[in-house]
This record gives sequence, C-alpha cells and structure tokens, in this order.
Amino acid sequence: MKKISILLFVLFFSITAFINAQTKDPKITFTEETFDFGTINEEKGPVTKEFSFTNTGGAPVIVQGVKASCGCTTPDWTKDPVLPGKKGVVKATYNPQNRPGPFNKSITVTSNAENNIVVLTIKGTVTPKPRTLEDDYPTQMSGLRLKSNHIALIKVFTTEVKTDSLQVINTSNEDLKLSFEKVPNHITIKAVPEVIKPNGKGKIVATYDGSKQTDWGFVMNRINLIINGKSDPNNVISVSASIEEDFTKLTPEQRANAPKADFETKEFNFNTIKEGDLANFDFKLTNNGKSDLLIRKVKASCGCTAVTPSETTIKPGQSTAIKTIFNSAGKPGKQNKNITVITNDPNNTTITLRITGDVEKVETPKQNNQVPKQN
Repeated sequence: MKKISILLFVLFFSITAFINAQTKDPKITFTEETFDFGTINEEKGPVTKEFSFTNTGGAPVIVQGVKASCGCTTPDWTKDPVLPGKKGVVKATYNPQNRPGPFNKSITVTSNAENNIVVLTIKGTVTPKPRTLEDDYPTQMSGLRLKSNHIALIKVFTTEVKTDSLQVINTSNEDLKLSFEKVPNHITIKAVPEVIKPNGKGKIVATYDGSKQTDWGFVMNRINLIINGKSDPNNVISVSASIEEDFTKLTPEQRANAPKADFETKEFNFNTIKEGDLANFDFKLTNNGKSDLLIRKVKASCGCTAVTPSETTIKPGQSTAIKTIFNSAGKPGKQNKNITVITNDPNNTTITLRITGDVEKVETPKQNNQVPKQN
C-alpha cells in the first residue's frame, strides 16, 4: 500500500511538472546586458558585439524587433523562434566614423517573452584618426583646397556691413592667382594674398553691405572663382545671408506706434482636387498698428505656387489680400506648401502661410498604337 502511495505521488508530481512546463511563458535571459569595448580606433572602422541569450522559459521566444538609440549603431538578431533551452543572439555594430570620444548607446530588444523588453548597452571611447589635409580642406577647386565652398554670414541687417572668410591652401606646384567674377553690388570679395605660393595658405574674404542689398530674407549669391585666369563652372563660392531690418534700437514709444501685421488665417486647406486643377485663395492681411505696414517680400516655397500681394503699403486699419494660386499639375499626393511674407512689423517680421491638401493623380489614357488591318 505504501509503495502504491509513493508511485501515485511521483506520478502526480511528474504530471504537474509536465503541465507547468507546457504552460510556462517564454523567457529571454542574456549572459550579459552591458559591454564595454574599451578604447577603439576610428580608422579601424566598425566594431561588433554579439550578445548571447538563452530561452529559459517553457515556450519559444520570438524576437519581434531590435532598435538602437542612434543611427551609428546597426542591430541584427536571430529571426527564427528560439525553443526552450536553446540560444539566440543580438548583434550590435557601432560605427565610430566622425565620432571621437566616449560613447554609450542602448539597444532595445522587444520579444514575446515575459520580460518582453530588455535594454542592452554598448560603450567605449573612440580614438580619432589622424587628420589629413583632405579632412581639413575637403573642397577642391583645381589646385586649390578650401575649408568650404560656402561663406554663411547668417544675419545681416540693412544698416550693417559684415565680413567673413574661409581658409584655403595651394596644393599645386605653381603659384595660384585668385580673382572673382559675377560679384553682385552688395558683396566685395578678395583673396588674401592674391597670389598663393605652392603649399601656401590664404583666405577668401567676403564683405557684405546690407544697405546695398535690395532683397529680403534668405539670399544666396554664387560667385565664380577664377584661378590663374581660367574659369571653371565647378569653381563657385556661395555667399549667403538673411537680410533683416534692424529693430533693436527702437524705443518703447516707436514700438507702440509701429505697424502690426495680422492675418485672418495662416492656413488654407483645399481638401482634395484633381491633378492639373488650380486652387485659389486670398489670405487677408490687416494692419492693426499705428503706422504704414510695408510688405517687403512675398515668396512661395515652390514654383507651383504663385503669390501676388494686392498692395505693398497698407495704411493703419486697412486690409489687403495675398492672392495665392496653387497649380497641381505634376503634383499628385499630399501637399504642404509655404509662403513667406516679410513686413516692417518689428514684432512679427516674418510670417509663414501654409497651403495644404490632397491631389488625386489623373491617369493618362494609354494610346492605341496598333496599325489598322488592311482589307
């Protein structure tokens, strides 16, 4: 009788353990969740850590996704279900290019396990590669290398003269004489020195006179660089600036008597139109200030949008319309176009209007190119 009781107990325990094992959730267990690469060299390229895990649960583990905290880290992982007791991996590859110094990146693992989110970490320190001449002067124009081909003066007031420069080096075996063509009235540009010796360094210096610029907002000018009297269409220096009115010196009284630009609405949604149709809208602008409101500039973000102010000077209390026509030809899909309005309102100089909507694509009927049969 005692033996039968013992056998029944063992049988009951085995069945219970079997049932529990069958109903147990999957569980993902990593051998380590943080890895330190130590010091790595940028010039040796990407490094990879393989995190190993075991399914310590009672059902298959499915890794549903792995996401890195930075585009510098590329993950990979076991895509097939991992059976109980079996192993899988999550790989993290870190690219140290142009990322000198310490790094600490996370990799989030999402699965069907009971611990469905696990965060892994890789860290280390990147020793930068030795800089080359090409690194310091990445732009090449004939035998000249430049720090950049762009001089950005950022903001220039209409009452301001501003100067900036970019460094250059002569990597050729001959003297290089630098001159410039297609220079606009508001820019003075020169090379210092004018003739740069082989392996010699110099500067291209641009001076921007805001009082001579007749445009407003962001303006880009492209100037031809002439080297030893030779013109090359690829040798172009860009000079950019945002031209603005200087309101910093206005007194409180002047601000109180300034114009005030108020739009009735700043967004027009044309809902849905067919490709090729036009969407028209008038943005109503009112001067709620105490002096004349001047519309300095109206510019659309796309050539598909035509904008015309009815007036450019609006008296206090008066209104005008910014007439807008959106041409949907060749523009299927969702649309989001901007219109920039620049005024002399010191508190609201630049205003952005938006045109949105959907354009239904119109299918062009296929032409029948078959030659009719002869009778």
